[in-house]
Amino acid sequence: MRIATWNVNSIKQRLDHLATFVKSADPDAVCLQELKCVDEAFPRAEVEALGYNVVTHGQKAYNGVAILSKRPLEDVRRGLPGDESDEQARYLEGVISTSTGAVRVASIYLPNGNPIGTPKFDYKLAWMERLRNHAKSLLVLEEPLVLCGDYNVIPEPEDAFDPAAWTSDALFQPESRAKFRELLNLGLLDAVRACNDQPGLYSFWDYQAGAFQRNNGIRIDHLLLSAQAQDKLRTTSIRKEVRGWDKPSDHVPVIVDLDID
Repeated sequence: MRIATWNVNSIKQRLDHLATFVKSADPDAVCLQELKCVDEAFPRAEVEALGYNVVTHGQKAYNGVAILSKRPLEDVRRGLPGDESDEQARYLEGVISTSTGAVRVASIYLPNGNPIGTPKFDYKLAWMERLRNHAKSLLVLEEPLVLCGDYNVIPEPEDAFDPAAWTSDALFQPESRAKFRELLNLGLLDAVRACNDQPGLYSFWDYQAGAFQRNNGIRIDHLLLSAQAQDKLRTTSIRKEVRGWDKPSDHVPVIVDLDID
């Protein structure tokens, strides 16, 4: 089973890119973030024509997440538990049945949190605590679990071309990184780092100042695996070439391959 995560930074603007990507990479499931549209405006027919079932949790002009799957999605959850007043569309979860069982997949668009010292940063940390609590409850199920998405967290200095440039950014604050480690400490595995510990692995390059041309990137798009998914881990890849396409998203797809039929 091949699962991809990708912050498309507007599904309407990146629909052709999505089609090109899925035709070349042939993922079984794709978790999308930052749709920037309500559910009714998602190009469902076009994506279904590519061979995917679609579930969405959209929001007008902001946020929005989706899961595309070649197989039907069951037990769908829209929204992260823990705060009924939270109306931001940042979490979507579903179960994909396989010949040997099932895989639970989530598409996550974690809050950016900037600027530091404002309610936006407080919201980020509170959201991450809610995610930790929910992940803990999912791990009790003892099933293959893949938490995919744009986490808006740079876990370690080697996950940035220029770590010093991010010291005042919410993505690289000690509090943000500590919350990310708390997720890992539940028993989740950072799939990319489990397969490749080399520096220079990035999933985001800013549009400004020729960042992509200089490979001035950061790694903030992650796939976290439960123990049952870790046992099936084969390989991961980052599709860096997608950032060089015409009018690209500032993120690229990140892929995990699991030995699951």
